[in-house]
Amino acid sequence: MTFGQQPQNNGQYNPQYNTSDYNTAQQNYQYAAQGTGAGTTAINTTMTYSYEEARRASVTKVYGEMTIGVIVTAIVAFIGQMTGAYYAFLASTGAIGLIALCVVQVGLAVVLGARVTKMKSGTARVMFYVYAALMGFTLSSIFMVYSLGSIVTALGITAAFFFALTMFGMTTKINMLKAGPILMIGLIVLIISQLVLMFLHVDGMTQIVCALGLILFAGMTIYDAQSTRALLSQYEAQGPEMVKRVSILCALNLYLDFVNMFLYILQLLGNRD
Repeated sequence: MTFGQQPQNNGQYNPQYNTSDYNTAQQNYQYAAQGTGAGTTAINTTMTYSYEEARRASVTKVYGEMTIGVIVTAIVAFIGQMTGAYYAFLASTGAIGLIALCVVQVGLAVVLGARVTKMKSGTARVMFYVYAALMGFTLSSIFMVYSLGSIVTALGITAAFFFALTMFGMTTKINMLKAGPILMIGLIVLIISQLVLMFLHVDGMTQIVCALGLILFAGMTIYDAQSTRALLSQYEAQGPEMVKRVSILCALNLYLDFVNMFLYILQLLGNRD
């Protein structure tokens, strides 16, 4: 199942920024123009270094927020299964309750994406953590299907895979921001394929769709890693509060990449209990 990822125009707040912002962000370490004095060169170099350090700190904060979201999801999922809360919720509400839970999650993601620049950073952060908690409650169901060993193994593989993709996105000279429309089309095709498989069972197709979904979200992880840096670079001139707001949105995007990769890896490698 694909949870909530919304690239480009598919519900995600997607400020219009040029890919030149990303290229500019890669060229921050520049000295003053030739012909200026050594003192001016030193000042410009120091200022450039300070801006780069501030941007690096902002990116680190984004990944910190994302990590907290993943931890909240894992804790709520575990508690939901251990206490029987998820089973009790399904028993009392049935399919209607599950659909309502999914609708609330989608609604939170859409509101956060559309209004993040107009709300307080604290409000955006609370909404993100509430979303992560609801996602965790929904994912309590995986404990009813897969063994604990398979879940832990899939989580470890996802973490390593996500880290490698993020490092690649941050260091490569390939501009993945241009691939946004392609990724959006791929996501639409993936969602349609999964809906079809819900009603039409074809041997082997589920594994193929999971493999394609894993590849798609690997690309989206690289894309979101680069777009995070570009967005922070674009909005840093509007002050620390705006940067905090945008950081929450970036954390949500990366969080969704992580969760979806985890689910696809679990379906591909997990042993059903």
